[in-house]
Amino acid sequence: MYEDKTEAIKALHEKYNQFEAEIHKVIIGQDDVIRQILTAIFSGGHVLLLGVPGLAKTLLVNTIARIMGLKYKRIQFTPDLMPTDILGSEILDENRKFKFIKGPIFANIILADEINRTPPKTQSALLEAMQEKAVTVSGVRYTLEEPFFVLATQNPIEQEGTYPLPEAQLDRFMFNIVLDYPSFEQELEIASTVEHFDVELERMLGAEEILYFQQLIKKQMPVSDTVLNFAVRVASRTRPNTQMAHPWANKYLNWGAGPRASQYLVLAAKAYAAINGKFSPDVEDVKSVVHPILRHRIIANYRAQADGLSVEDIIDEIIKNEAIY
Repeated sequence: MYEDKTEAIKALHEKYNQFEAEIHKVIIGQDDVIRQILTAIFSGGHVLLLGVPGLAKTLLVNTIARIMGLKYKRIQFTPDLMPTDILGSEILDENRKFKFIKGPIFANIILADEINRTPPKTQSALLEAMQEKAVTVSGVRYTLEEPFFVLATQNPIEQEGTYPLPEAQLDRFMFNIVLDYPSFEQELEIASTVEHFDVELERMLGAEEILYFQQLIKKQMPVSDTVLNFAVRVASRTRPNTQMAHPWANKYLNWGAGPRASQYLVLAAKAYAAINGKFSPDVEDVKSVVHPILRHRIIANYRAQADGLSVEDIIDEIIKNEAIY
């Protein structure tokens, strides 16, 4: 597709800038959120979007899907949603033979809207798809078309009628991205603008090109020992009562990040560097992705709450004076 790696990285950087400009035809602000979502997409990872109602989470995912020109399905998670509503089911056809009808999971981009509103049995229907890019129905395994991304949304303020995501499922999300309120200036612009779903958007980055860039980032971008060491040390320092534990981990955490966090820190740093036109990640690229990767993988204890410390505060303290080797 491109003559060499250098040309490909330059092309990716240019396409990212064009992609961001295209998104801003619909979405005002949220630059960091957009950058993190695209970092996850080029890493081949899934995203959990956390934000109060009205922050355009659904509109953002819809806009990204429109620009990429990929198959897109929205699943509204409700208490009565069943696994077959996601995966599909078998029916008897006119010849009295069973025929499999594919569910909405058979798409490139899945918007799992308000994922914590459905019981764990239905939530778990996503596990195999997210991890193995395949689903099994009635003993038959169906491979999902790639690229495949799950972008799930969750409302952090409503607890009644919700079901917390199990740790196994949380760990399958590469990024946990928190959407914040817009600035005063941005909200003025939002208030004076009517949302238009019929805005003309240029399609770019189709399936073939996304898969190409994913492989480029995973297999061809070099990572220095310094960056690798830093990423693994950061993840290791979150694990309480271990040899490398940070003092705050021992004091304020019940549980730390597993080895998957180390893998994701390295891979996401590579993708983050690539979309910014860099040919190899550095420590600053790791720091840029450390919060969305770690915030849902470490569990604070009662002492952290009593001392008024959030998971974000603990992550900041762990990486603040981390030595670079």
